[in-house]
Amino acid sequence: MTSAWIDISVPLRSGMVHWPGDREVRIERTLSMERGDSLNLSSVSMSLHTGTHMDAPLHFLAGAAGIDGMPLTATVGPARVLEFPGLAAIDPRQLATRAICPGERILLKTANSRRCWTSDEFVSDYVYVTLEGAQYLAERGIQALGIDYLSVGAPTGEGDLTHQILLEAGIWIMEGLYLWAVEPGDYELICLPLKILNGDGAPARAILRPAPRS
Repeated sequence: MTSAWIDISVPLRSGMVHWPGDREVRIERTLSMERGDSLNLSSVSMSLHTGTHMDAPLHFLAGAAGIDGMPLTATVGPARVLEFPGLAAIDPRQLATRAICPGERILLKTANSRRCWTSDEFVSDYVYVTLEGAQYLAERGIQALGIDYLSVGAPTGEGDLTHQILLEAGIWIMEGLYLWAVEPGDYELICLPLKILNGDGAPARAILRPAPRS
C-alpha cells in the first residue's frame, strides 16, 4: 500500500452529474488569454451539494450550525474505510460486524465508486445507509461519516430522515467521495469544506494517506 496521499475528491466540471432538481454545474471562462485577454478568469454556478461536498446540520435542521461552524477536528485525523460490496443498502446487520467505536471517522466504500461516477446522468439506485443504519451509527457516537455518491440516504423522503438522524447526533457528513482505488483499512483523513457563512453545505477537497503501521 502506498504511503502517499490519495485524492478521493471528484473533479468539478460543467455538465457533471448533480442531484435531480439542483442547479447544474456551469464553469465559464469569462476572461481568456486565448481570446486576447491579459489573464484567465473563470466563474462557477452550482449547488453547494455537488461533487465531493459536506453537509452542515443547517441542511436539514432549522437553526442549526452552518458549515462555517464545523470544528476542524471533525474531518481531520484518523479515519477508517469500510468496504461493503454487493449491497443495495447498508443497515445495522452489516455495520455491527465492523466494531465501530465512538469518535471514529468512517468512510463507506460501495459499488457507487465503480459504477455511479462514470455517468453524467443521476444514478437513482445508488448504495445508501438505511434509517436503521443511521440510528446505529448515531448510537455508536461516531463524529464523521462519508459515502461515495451524492447522498448518504435513500433517494426518497427516507433519505431526509437519515440525514436528520446523523446530523442531530453531531455526525458531520461527507458525500460524493471517490473510493474506487482505496483499499479498506486505517487512514489519515483531511477533508475541508469551503468556509461559507451560514452555509448548508460546501464543496470540499478530501484526501487520505495510509496510517503508519505500529
